[in-house]
Amino acid sequence: MKDQDIVGEALASVLPQHDRLRFRVPNLLKLNLILLIPLLSSAVAGYDGKLFDQQIQQHYLTRSLGVFNAAQSIGSVISLPFIGILSDRIGRRLTLLSGTIVIIIASVIQAASVKYGMFVFARVLVGVGSMLVVQPSLLITELAYPTHRGKYTSAFWTIYYLGAILASWTSYGTQKHLGNSNWSWRMPSIVQAGFPLIQLIFWCLVPESPRWLIANGRKEEAEVLLARFHTDDDTSNPLIQFEMAEIARTIEMESSAAETKWSTLVKTPGNRKRTFIAVCVGAFAQWNGVAVVSYYLTLVLDTVGITDSDTQTLINGLLQIFNFIVAGSAALLVDRLGRRTLFLWSAVGMLISFVIWTACSAVFDSTGANSLGNTVITFVFIFYFHYDVAYTPLLIGYPTEIFPYSIRSKGLTVELLSVYSSLIVLSFVTSIALDNISWHYSIFFCCFDVLVLIITWFVFPETKGYSLEEIAEAFDGPSAVTSGDIFDKEEEFIGKGEHAEHVS
Repeated sequence: MKDQDIVGEALASVLPQHDRLRFRVPNLLKLNLILLIPLLSSAVAGYDGKLFDQQIQQHYLTRSLGVFNAAQSIGSVISLPFIGILSDRIGRRLTLLSGTIVIIIASVIQAASVKYGMFVFARVLVGVGSMLVVQPSLLITELAYPTHRGKYTSAFWTIYYLGAILASWTSYGTQKHLGNSNWSWRMPSIVQAGFPLIQLIFWCLVPESPRWLIANGRKEEAEVLLARFHTDDDTSNPLIQFEMAEIARTIEMESSAAETKWSTLVKTPGNRKRTFIAVCVGAFAQWNGVAVVSYYLTLVLDTVGITDSDTQTLINGLLQIFNFIVAGSAALLVDRLGRRTLFLWSAVGMLISFVIWTACSAVFDSTGANSLGNTVITFVFIFYFHYDVAYTPLLIGYPTEIFPYSIRSKGLTVELLSVYSSLIVLSFVTSIALDNISWHYSIFFCCFDVLVLIITWFVFPETKGYSLEEIAEAFDGPSAVTSGDIFDKEEEFIGKGEHAEHVS
């Protein structure tokens, strides 16, 4: 693809030209490797999300399954309002560090649990830590090379399945070889500290967000940082001047209007639309039906006659590998097909596959035909295929893109609140619904997926072809602050001195 199709003509005109693929340019290769450290944050969430599908649910079977599954989400919701503020106050980098430490401590408590209450407390603490490590996903958006931004932000939640794969196969191995021993769930709990430990070891390599540095009066540091990774230490490069001017001017004009408050999220028509989309993306990601399979796969499999625990755990493990491959492939298509196209594709595919899934479950409930049970399993994979096309790569990437800097962390907080509050409700409702009305529960999600398609079609704009700052045009109109306000497109970028006034 041409650069202007990814980031717009203004920014594309100042990108350095290389005689090799940009992923192979030394300074960009170093940047992309460093960004893998915050990228692992979603793997942390993925590991926890799939860790307790089988062993511990069986171990504490007499306890409340709703409380069990909701504990992590409760911790996330409790901490979210404060984590956005923390990320803006101390920076993305220190927020990431605090999250890794919290999860490592929580994993130790979890593995050493001797009582149900102690275990649930550890789960709540994991929820707090997960939000602390997920919030720095902003760092990926704000530091990535312009033409790599879409792929990296889309890859962020895709890495969720890397954690899910490790959790599923660790659980399968311990269940297979340790049986009903306490170590069949204590061992996976210990392994949970693995990803945060890797982040902790390499944390010193992670730089701060250049946008956070500029917003806190440290423009020189931001300029050196951008030059180090984007132009191989050339601070006079037109790209650095463009990025510095674009970021500084945008932040200055946003800050001069008023002190940024939570009410800013709904002050203007553009911000109200952004906030509505963020809430929708968070809610749609759970209420489309995926939460039923994600947290209650064993109960879903029970309803279609697959009750062997080894078989259930094996299916779960294979499903996570399948999800990772599909979501990873979709992340590579965000700049080619566009965000809106992927969301519409996902909405149509989920609706059709869930309707067929529900119909097969209904017939199986009446006839008990094994072939129909196998068909339901097939459509679990087909449903996830369409879910992974958009709601894995774009769950964090899309909301992060559409908010301007001044409310970006708050907007992401609102979106995550929508995700985890939905999970809390579903955690309590789903187990009760599956026990009492079985497949009939799926009818609700079929209807909800119709709503998802309608809102996506009429509300979600395309963000492909814009720089991070230019996306404001899609919400606030041509008068929004964009790169065009900072530079005349016909002006030549020939040196730092010529444009120093834009940075200062």
